Amino acid sequence: MARENLEITLAPRSVLGKKLRQLRRDGFVPTHMYGQSAEALTLQGERSAIGRLVPQAGANIAITVTVEGKKGNDVCLIREVQRHPVSEEILHVDFMRVDVSQKITAEVPLTLLGESPAAREQGGTVIQPTTTLPVEALPLEMPEALSVSIDDLLEFGDVVLVSAIDVPEGAQILREDDDVVARVLAPRIEAEPETELEEGELAEGEEGELAEGEEGDGNADEGAGPEGAE
Repeated sequence: MARENLEITLAPRSVLGKKLRQLRRDGFVPTHMYGQSAEALTLQGERSAIGRLVPQAGANIAITVTVEGKKGNDVCLIREVQRHPVSEEILHVDFMRVDVSQKITAEVPLTLLGESPAAREQGGTVIQPTTTLPVEALPLEMPEALSVSIDDLLEFGDVVLVSAIDVPEGAQILREDDDVVARVLAPRIEAEPETELEEGELAEGEEGELAEGEEGDGNADEGAGPEGAE
């Protein structure tokens, strides 16, 4: 089921370049809006509002954007979010206009539900080759997320396919039905440690090496005799 449309109000921005630092200190995030052959707009939004919106919308949920002083509003997707490399603070957001009457493609998160008996009872590991799937739908009908159960992963090697995912009406996953989205693997077998030797037992080849060593020591002692006598 598609999430209810999100909304945000942005304001025109005249601050550019190095002055953006002060804009951010004042609690605003610089943004751009573009697309649909309309004029690109240089905008800004309150940091608190942007901070709430970005994790809710992701890259696949439509947003109704109202621009102060502009008639009407636009339906957009978030196309890029720039963050500070250390603090993760949002530095800039790009909004792309979309036509609500035309289908779009977006990456939708995939969640695994339940628990695999093979993992729970036999120590297997469930792997998920992909965490998102490409979905085609109208902007206002794009699902927030997809989910599929892994309760039927009973034995090692069992898989869950794209065909097992329930897709909302009007949406289509752009992957083959037999593509794997989850698999349960057997646990790795640890290598057995080498067998310890019984007391007094020599490994193959050690006896000969020891004998040669003893003979060499004897020769060395004989040679050292005259020197020690001096």
